[in-house]
Amino acid sequence: MKTDDLRGAARLATEATAGLTDLVEAMHERIARVPGLGRVLDGRTAGITGLVYQSIRGVTRVVGGTVDGLLGLIAPALSAAEPGAMPSPEREAVVSALNGVLGDHLAASANPLAIAMALRHDGRALPLERAALAQRLPDAAPVLLVLVHGLCMNHLQWRRAGHDHGSGLATALGATAVYLHYNTGLPIAENGRLFAGLMQRLVDAWPVPLQRVVLLTHSMGGLVARRALQQAQADGQGWAARVDDLVFLGTPHHGAPLERAGHGVDLLLGAAPYAAPLARLGRVRSAGITDLRHGLSGPGQAPLPLPAGPRCWAVAATLGEGSGALKGRLLGDGLVTVDSALGRHRDPSHALALPADHVCVVPATGHLDLLSSPAVATQLQCWLAAAAAPLPMP
Repeated sequence: MKTDDLRGAARLATEATAGLTDLVEAMHERIARVPGLGRVLDGRTAGITGLVYQSIRGVTRVVGGTVDGLLGLIAPALSAAEPGAMPSPEREAVVSALNGVLGDHLAASANPLAIAMALRHDGRALPLERAALAQRLPDAAPVLLVLVHGLCMNHLQWRRAGHDHGSGLATALGATAVYLHYNTGLPIAENGRLFAGLMQRLVDAWPVPLQRVVLLTHSMGGLVARRALQQAQADGQGWAARVDDLVFLGTPHHGAPLERAGHGVDLLLGAAPYAAPLARLGRVRSAGITDLRHGLSGPGQAPLPLPAGPRCWAVAATLGEGSGALKGRLLGDGLVTVDSALGRHRDPSHALALPADHVCVVPATGHLDLLSSPAVATQLQCWLAAAAAPLPMP
């Protein structure tokens, strides 16, 4: 991956070019340093590299600069792995964060850092052709579990604190877990359209007869899944009728108020040390982030009901000891309020009206902690095992 590969990126002007230089240098420092040595990270690189950044600051204060030029400085450190190799979690975390913040511009400019949507298993993209898929998944189960991650994240981050809801549920349900990997900076509607097409190809190529399909989503992933099902039903794609269960973990159905204040992106990016410097891009917002502000019920949007057919389940979290506590009411899980996560809305036409036994509020839990919470894992297994019987085909 050469610097010239990034020259076609959209010329995203900023009022703080010198600040962006600080951002990129801090990312460069985190990528270049060997983790675990106890050295304090101060956002500055040393030697010739440090002199380069000092020179850039001097120039940009006079003539200005662009995000794409600065991204070019870290491109060599983000070079992709060899074809077929397992992706580096560190690289995936950085690239996913970049796509969350700038993904629409990366895609529009055919930047090599733009993530192309794919379905993955064991960290690698799946071939969506029956014979090749059968070879990759010799033990493919008749139950298909598809996991859809949230903003600025990637398929590997379903594993958190040693736990992965995908592997746990695969064992409990006798399922094969497949993970969607996508550019979260694109508009939610666009990601929904792309996901719908991939799901049709996956279901058509599945090497054994399918008995059940379950979609497990986190945060923005729930909005993408809803849009995908809406698109599939409008286009007559058969896979939508095969989905028996749709599960939402901390999905901002009616938006994320804290994101509107700029804190939500800081929360998500700050969770990953390699991506934390991106939290400084406070004024930069991709289409995906903008969509997240209002969910699927923003100003001027027609009400979008839950998809007809699948059983829908929703988990909300609160930083307080309960949804009635002041902290819980104000902050929810730190990004998404309880009402938004459970689809409640003051306008009845926008309310999702989930049954009381299809929702759950987990106390003293943050937005990202939904991925590793033992209470959430137990609730998911309870719901999905009890609903194990597939829905009748229309």
